Amino acid sequence: MKAHTDTPPQTGGTVRIPIEGMTCASCVGRVERALSAVPGVLSANVNLATESAEVSIAEPSVRPELIRAIEATGYAVPRQTIVLAVDGMTCASCVGRVERALQAIPGVTEATVNLATEQATVEGTADVSTLIAAVAETGYIAREVSQQAGEDEGKTARKDAEQAALRRDLGLAAVLTLPVFLLEMGSHLIPGMHALIGSTIGHQASWLLQFALTSFVLAVPGLRFYTKGIPALLRGAPDMNSLVAVGTLAAYFYSVVATFASGVLPAGTVNVYYEAAAVIVTLILLGRYLEARAKGRTSEAIKRLVGLQAKTARVRRKGTVMEIPVADVAPGDIVEVRPGDRLPVDGEVVEGESYVDESMITGEPVPVAKSAGAQVVGGTVNQNGALAFRATAVDGDTMLSQIIRMVEAAQGSKLPIQALVDRVTMWFVPAVMTLAALTFGVWLIWGPDPALTFGLVNAVAVLIIACPCAMGLATPTSIMVGTGRGAEMGVLFRKGEALQLLKEARVVALDKTGTLTEGKPALTDLELVDGFDRAQVLSLVAAVEERSEHPIARAIVEAAQAEGAGSLPVEGFNSVTGYGVEATVAGTRVQIGADRYMRKLGLVIDVFDQTAERLGDEGKTPLYTAIDGKLAAIIAVADPIKETTPEAISALHALGLKVAMITGDNARTADAIARRLGIDEVVSEVLPDGKVEAVKRLKALGRLAYVGDGINDAPALAEADVGLAIGTGTDVAIEAADVVLMSGSLRGIPNAIALSQATIGNIRQNLFWAFAYNTALIPVAAGVLYPAFGILLSPVFAAGAMALSSVFVLGNALRLKRFAVPSPADAPARRWAAAPTVVPAE
Repeated sequence: MKAHTDTPPQTGGTVRIPIEGMTCASCVGRVERALSAVPGVLSANVNLATESAEVSIAEPSVRPELIRAIEATGYAVPRQTIVLAVDGMTCASCVGRVERALQAIPGVTEATVNLATEQATVEGTADVSTLIAAVAETGYIAREVSQQAGEDEGKTARKDAEQAALRRDLGLAAVLTLPVFLLEMGSHLIPGMHALIGSTIGHQASWLLQFALTSFVLAVPGLRFYTKGIPALLRGAPDMNSLVAVGTLAAYFYSVVATFASGVLPAGTVNVYYEAAAVIVTLILLGRYLEARAKGRTSEAIKRLVGLQAKTARVRRKGTVMEIPVADVAPGDIVEVRPGDRLPVDGEVVEGESYVDESMITGEPVPVAKSAGAQVVGGTVNQNGALAFRATAVDGDTMLSQIIRMVEAAQGSKLPIQALVDRVTMWFVPAVMTLAALTFGVWLIWGPDPALTFGLVNAVAVLIIACPCAMGLATPTSIMVGTGRGAEMGVLFRKGEALQLLKEARVVALDKTGTLTEGKPALTDLELVDGFDRAQVLSLVAAVEERSEHPIARAIVEAAQAEGAGSLPVEGFNSVTGYGVEATVAGTRVQIGADRYMRKLGLVIDVFDQTAERLGDEGKTPLYTAIDGKLAAIIAVADPIKETTPEAISALHALGLKVAMITGDNARTADAIARRLGIDEVVSEVLPDGKVEAVKRLKALGRLAYVGDGINDAPALAEADVGLAIGTGTDVAIEAADVVLMSGSLRGIPNAIALSQATIGNIRQNLFWAFAYNTALIPVAAGVLYPAFGILLSPVFAAGAMALSSVFVLGNALRLKRFAVPSPADAPARRWAAAPTVVPAE
């Protein structure tokens, strides 16, 4: 697996920029447009759920312009801390030179260099490659010190601080709003309360108290809406905060005029709406707080993956074993792990035997045996034995680090289905503000008395009900939860768009060797004539086949060794061209070959007719063995079908998909395997370089997902609509794929497709709710039901409904955390009416 990095190469690439302050889909559209307008930007993708931008650039020098463009739209790029290790410094002048070079870079707010630790700590928004290049120009060598765990902890701390601030402001707003609500709404809802207020504190004093409490609510806990919304409005780019700001300030200032200058208002319109402004702010803060909590839960998969990284490692150095930070482990170090330890880095076992729990990588719960020569993965857990292994991949090159980057990249991507959302939300907020103005005008001109009051209340309701938070969250939150759940199941979506494409797949094409099968010939059948012993026959046959390098011969030898057969002396080995082989083993004459060889020897093989027919139906070629001139056994060697293959194919059929097999086998053998497994379409006799053409032909049946594991599968993986690579395969295949099945189990294929279907279904539910909700309620808020039914939507209820919309979308997305793959047994049984279609390669 190749490492992926967010740091662009010097010739350009992709940069990831965190963004603070975005609250809705219109924010996303505005930032994307600002970034796309920067010269040198090839594409920009802004994600509300991850609060970041992925920008493809022609050259790294444009990064400062990107940050300035983001800040010019009214949003903030959080300053990051980068730690560089600097080699070659020897004195204080070296320190000064490096510091000055770093401080001169645009975007750097502070740079300090420490000679003792030989590290530079840089704060700001400059990217790592620019910092390293600046150090290199001064004559020193710099590299980034991995701070992944620290960065994650810092991000978590910021999110926790954000939640704490929202919780504090929500509590303060609720305490201050409650008296305002009771004083105003109580007068309308509770019999006798209006008269009670008038006879005690008086209505004017009540209004003054409401004014004071509401002013505090808007100026302290609600200040965030005005410091962001008003500037955005003045720039001609209103967002959700602008809608809230305009709506609440309209209600507030109308109430202020009614309180302190009632004479300027027409008769019958002197009313206050302090409770509307205060309750709207409180309810929207409640929605923001619930959103912050839910959004934190959408990224739990990444947090859990990061949490799997060990903090320290026991390394052999200078004749002793010392415990060092995992970031200091170097390739080639010998690392020791005790029972129960989490492996700190990837490596190859050099000593010891144990079982390792690799479920966090593969999703498979059964521990895997490890001994000398076995590969181990950082983040997995050693079980019951002590191991020592040589580190082969450390820091950001470990498989776990690459998985984290894959998941982050998938979570930050944008699906084709979101294009509609982007087009709509680009114009949504300006359209809502126009509708609010029209609503006010229509009520003012044609509404009943007090027309001014009706116009104000309904215009405010339109502004509040239409906040497009739910639209912006509908797609990215489902992607985050869905891809995170996939990682837990051992299914890695390398590209977010694979989620949508896989859901649309109609045909799954599978490479046979190494995908449907184990990829290694093995002894599958050995049946004996009465009077012969299995161990004796297998030992004699293996002794002869040990002289051959043919894969079939190697499979027989390995089977004998696995059953404890010892080495026997062989004499007179001879290969009979076109028939088989013969030799004398420990004084016993042994002859092995096809049926025609046995007939040539004058032996009758009718006793094995049924067995030979069965083997042929299973796509296996039988071999016969004669010992001292007598027929002794029938043997079959084949590439065995993986244990999980039949179950996976049944699961794919249960999902309504056609299954195709691409193989180099002849048509008869391919047909036999397809019949045995229930495969629908077969392309046989495919040469190694003919898989791409086979994939192109199968695409005529519908959108195609191709599954492979070898180097020669890479072109076919790229050609398919969606490529799925077996994670135990080659790096080349994995790099060409859209989805990686980490376990090597074919159960991952239906898992990935079912998860894709569930995630896209979840996104569609979210989008339907968000669009239908706004479409239905904006006219209601504008008052279209009033002439016929006398129904108006209070701004207070509009605020509650708006907050509920976002919470619904997030809650619906979080249901994917509980996704479980349906069992094929739950689906109706499928009967095949015809044999599979076998298509020889052209």
